[in-house]
Amino acid sequence: MKIKNKIFYSIILIGIILSSCVKDKEFDAPDIQCSDTEFILISIAELKNMYNGETIQIQEDLVISGYVISSDKDGNFFNTIYFQDEPGNPLDGMKIELELRDAHLFFNVGQQIIIKLKGLYLGESKGVYKVGGVFTSFGNRSVGRLPKNVVFDHVLVSCKENVGIEPTSVAILEINESMLNTLVAVTDVEIKQEELGETFAIKEEETLRTLVDCGDNELIIVNSGYADFQSEILPDKMGTATGILTKDNNEYQLIIRNVNDLSFNQERCEDLVDEFTSSSIFISEIADPNNNAGARFVEIYNASEESLSLNGWKLDRYTNDNNEVSSSIDLSEYIIEGNGLLVISPNAEEFKNVYGFEPDISVSTNSPADSNGDDNIVLVDPFNTIIDVFGVIGEDGSNTNHEFEDGTALRKLSVFSGNPVFTMSEWTIYNDTGDEGTINQPQNAPLDFSPGVR
Repeated sequence: MKIKNKIFYSIILIGIILSSCVKDKEFDAPDIQCSDTEFILISIAELKNMYNGETIQIQEDLVISGYVISSDKDGNFFNTIYFQDEPGNPLDGMKIELELRDAHLFFNVGQQIIIKLKGLYLGESKGVYKVGGVFTSFGNRSVGRLPKNVVFDHVLVSCKENVGIEPTSVAILEINESMLNTLVAVTDVEIKQEELGETFAIKEEETLRTLVDCGDNELIIVNSGYADFQSEILPDKMGTATGILTKDNNEYQLIIRNVNDLSFNQERCEDLVDEFTSSSIFISEIADPNNNAGARFVEIYNASEESLSLNGWKLDRYTNDNNEVSSSIDLSEYIIEGNGLLVISPNAEEFKNVYGFEPDISVSTNSPADSNGDDNIVLVDPFNTIIDVFGVIGEDGSNTNHEFEDGTALRKLSVFSGNPVFTMSEWTIYNDTGDEGTINQPQNAPLDFSPGVR
């Protein structure tokens, strides 16, 4: 009977112990003593100015303060606290690395912290400044985690009331260096179309996702593969993304604290149509002056009344008998006016010396605008459709009806649209040794040419 009683009481005791265990992260923060000591502070900017290109240990009794903006509660931050110099409209921000799990229980978002710097290390990595302990590898020092047994010797909690943090509202194109390591709210963004349906992160892998605005400007968002929300599906609407702005070399990145930092409840951006096709755009002249190779050019004409963006358009050159593109000119930056011309030169300085004005587009030598008369030139729209062709791809132009060596290929005024098949009757062609139907009469610049005039 005594043995049965002992077993019975043991079971009860185990039940009591198990029922008292913490079952989730919703438990009370430990009671830590705050500090109301008035310290003489230096600014974060002054601390950064101490960095000389190498990780250094701070020897002076210096103190900085800041307001906590990160939280490791949901697992997207680990052994790191980001802080900024003011709760709103900050001038600067920084991070401290430390060996402290569940740091959010000690340092809440919005809480002012005081950091005693003496003995800590200051460094910079990928454009981001940080303080902490030291990590040594092969004799090289870098900032590492501050050991847990000294964390509270260096990082104090201020007794000042937690007034919360007001993130800096910003559009992607407005992001700049002054916002690094601060809390920002990036407005009017959505997850990139190609990533919809994906999870926040791949399990146990740091994963980069992409925010994009309605102008297709992008911002990387960094998610931990160990975050509590790792397996959740990315939101499919548009809104504001709040997080700490960081940098990886030359690329800005955003780290959110939890899924609520993505407040996406608006309809996604409408697809912006900015690529157009038109058969009214065509090649109007290709020039290879007999007396000056530097005066070569290609001219494109718009026979319609409406201006057209050439976003996605290109001009390709197939050198001699090549079946593959030898060089290409991207025309995306340009708009061609209604009944207007674009003159493209491979030598802008010489072009101006010869013709008296600057070309509309200046490109490199060996480009489609620098043909020596036996190449084939193709105008292609944004949808990879051939709109216009001069010559026969795969056929060297020498001694053919599409040779313009030492001369010019001039589109007849009766032509008002491009032609994806070379048709000699649409052209007047001057050269030195061309086939029947061409004019064997070399042309000299500037007398025999009129770029920019149709």
